Amino acid sequence: MAIDWLAQAQALRSELVARRRDLHQHPELAFEERRTASLVAAELSALGLEVQTGVGKTGVVGVLEGAQDGTTVLVRCDMDALPIHEANAAEYASQTPNTMHACGHDGHVAIGLGVAKLLAARRDQLAGRVKFVFQPAEEIAAGANAMIADGVLESPAPQVALGLHLWNNMPVGTVGVTEGAAMASANDFTVTVRGVGGHGALPDETRDPIFAAAQIISALQSVVSRNVSGLDTAVLSVCTIHGGDAMNVIPSEVTFGGTFRTYQPATNELVMRRLREVAEGVAAALGCTAEVRAQQLTPPLINDSAVNARLREAFKRVAPHLTLVDNARTMASEDMACFLERVRGTFFFVGSANHERGLDFPHHHPRFDFDEEALPLGAGLLAAAVAEYVLPSA
Repeated sequence: MAIDWLAQAQALRSELVARRRDLHQHPELAFEERRTASLVAAELSALGLEVQTGVGKTGVVGVLEGAQDGTTVLVRCDMDALPIHEANAAEYASQTPNTMHACGHDGHVAIGLGVAKLLAARRDQLAGRVKFVFQPAEEIAAGANAMIADGVLESPAPQVALGLHLWNNMPVGTVGVTEGAAMASANDFTVTVRGVGGHGALPDETRDPIFAAAQIISALQSVVSRNVSGLDTAVLSVCTIHGGDAMNVIPSEVTFGGTFRTYQPATNELVMRRLREVAEGVAAALGCTAEVRAQQLTPPLINDSAVNARLREAFKRVAPHLTLVDNARTMASEDMACFLERVRGTFFFVGSANHERGLDFPHHHPRFDFDEEALPLGAGLLAAAVAEYVLPSA
């Protein structure tokens, strides 16, 4: 008899909501998730999982062993909050100034613990094991690699990796399972423009780095519009600029920086190369120099087509009323991509917006919040996804 994972998760609704609200009131920034990690470790230990703490600094790993050997499935949930002061007046609003869960990671932790509880209740039926990975520092794209460096993909090594993201770009009742690239790579860059400073009244005696930086920033907009194919896509944004201290002094140095995002490795290389060429070339034409520093923080997040197909069928069985979307792409990035670069798997989106209730502010907004009906829905879907590999008859 098939297991009704949504009904099982719905029975945990009050517990999921209470857990999420507690976490929302006590948010913690990247690599500072000590309270959250302690709570997670205690919950997993109480369920009888083998628990390891301090993985990737503040990460927690819990292994649920089945009664029989089989597939090892990694389930990843991120834990960190953002340095944003919450503007909501909900009773569960953040109690920590300038820190809030503005991206749904509080919900991800609650969902992950709910799935652990659902599957632990059936450990005697499991063929394989489930490796629950509660990851720190997703928001600074550092936690996944920190956990990988600490051996999270070893002993046991997973054959499948699964994760989800509550998504306010879609309403509750919508689930996105995207083919191929679902999220972009994340790259940051800094350009230091150096010239010859001097008196603001005598610009002819200087080589003005502010003017050069302005021309470089303008010219960089041509990288996407004139170098990237119209059949491909990329984003390049300058987000910071610093230079000068006095109203009558042209400085000798200006620094600006930002991010660029792509879906394809070849496009990433193209944007990286053109960023350097444009910055150095425009600076030289204006008598200055430009030093470019750039790095990739995460690769693009690529879903495995075979895992996608299996999850779609599972979701149709357990939730035939849901709207299933196959092109839920975004230029935002996720370091879940670091796991999926090494282990085949899928990262899917669970719609969490409710326009009628005003729960539709975007991620990273000081008024971000989501419809908590997405919690049992997400837990039920994630449990069903894991069950495809460790409880195939369910």
